[in-house]
Amino acid sequence: MSSPRIDTEDGVAWHLDALVERVPLLLPMRDRVGVVSPRVNPTGFAGLAKVVCGQQLSVQSAAAIWGRFEKLPGATAPEGYLALSEEEVRGIGFSRGKFVTMRGVAEAVVSGALDFATVDALPAEEAIAALTALKGIGPWTAEVYLLFCAAHPDVFPAGDLALLKAAHHGLGLDARPTIKEMIALAAEWAPHRSAAALLFWRYFAALRDREGILL
Repeated sequence: MSSPRIDTEDGVAWHLDALVERVPLLLPMRDRVGVVSPRVNPTGFAGLAKVVCGQQLSVQSAAAIWGRFEKLPGATAPEGYLALSEEEVRGIGFSRGKFVTMRGVAEAVVSGALDFATVDALPAEEAIAALTALKGIGPWTAEVYLLFCAAHPDVFPAGDLALLKAAHHGLGLDARPTIKEMIALAAEWAPHRSAAALLFWRYFAALRDREGILL
């Protein structure tokens, strides 16, 4: 069968089955966490806005700001967003940088320079390149969008601190890997890197919740 997206539990399980068969070192992590569920968010402009909203914020703060953002008239569509003033968007908690970033994204969509349906279907490296060409969109933001919104099967946000901590503990490494080292490790898990990321996030949550571990 063709490689499924990761927007269902069956899709995630398919990738994890293939991954642990190739990399048995990950099997204890999978046994520890049990079922690994997908994280499904809106695709397109709304999905990227949600990822940008959460940059450098706690989960709780991001959720609160996003809840207010969604209530702004038209905010989750590019045309509607462009009709909002900076004061309105910043008033719900967006920084100026985030406001400007999403304005650039909205302008790119409206002009036809950015088509999310096309980007979502690209191979990972091409999709990341297309998104990071937008001012204010870095690799982590692009990768998290592709993973959580586009359900891309082969993305690993190596700059995510929780993933680095999970790798340190779960892989039995002597030290927390650098981002460069994590990219190299994850390269061996292609084309199943998104499922690996979901597994690592779930493993990190299990360690934190069950053991109160400080990583």
